[in-house]
Amino acid sequence: MRMIAPAEVPGWIVHEDEDLLVVDKPGDVVCHPSKAGPWSSLVGALREHTALPTVHLIFRLDRETSGIVVLAKNAAMASRLQIAMQRQRIGKRYRAILAGRLVNTVRVDQPLGDDVASPVFVKSTVVPAGEGKAAVTEFRPLASSPSGEFTLADVILGTGRKHQIRAHAQWLGHAVVGDKIYGPDARLYLEFIDAGWTEALAKRLLLARQALHCAEIDLRPAGLGHVFRAPLAPDLAEFCSQNGITPPAEA
Repeated sequence: MRMIAPAEVPGWIVHEDEDLLVVDKPGDVVCHPSKAGPWSSLVGALREHTALPTVHLIFRLDRETSGIVVLAKNAAMASRLQIAMQRQRIGKRYRAILAGRLVNTVRVDQPLGDDVASPVFVKSTVVPAGEGKAAVTEFRPLASSPSGEFTLADVILGTGRKHQIRAHAQWLGHAVVGDKIYGPDARLYLEFIDAGWTEALAKRLLLARQALHCAEIDLRPAGLGHVFRAPLAPDLAEFCSQNGITPPAEA
């Protein structure tokens, strides 16, 4: 398990005021507290850093997803953000490196439910109309590798379902690079849990974690006047460089 060094935390902070704490989470840090102590999770480390009795995690990211995470320092702000999220008044933009060449913007409007056929019980999948929960994801291609093997894309969420981007990307035929569950074979995830990161996994997955990054959280529709952005994480930027993908300049 990745343990966080106290000296790392200040460099992750994007914004801090009396109500909000916004950080750029690395792709190998888990959000939720664990039994390994406060320095084993983002929430625990931030609680130690701020010396607050609690910090409220509003927008969680999977451990292998990097980028913007918003936390509230008090219950009043937590409630306000949770209500805004329920009313879809929070804007979210991700960047993902997808397998293959995606030429045009695609809006995926497909319900998601549990993948009962998968060997990985946490996996979601597109299910028939009338089943599961409504899910909408828009994929906007930004740049592709000269070989057409990979595409860097902006991803805009219309809903917030479990593993939504990754499940919709797989359904689209452009899985997120490095995805152990929604990539070439979900059994690779079980192999990783059993034996850790190996050379064999590296050959199949290409990246040690899924190439997914929360690039922007926009709180302006919620009346808070803030938009927070984080540049593409270094490991993903390096993968783009190695494969001839030129990301557009951040706004």
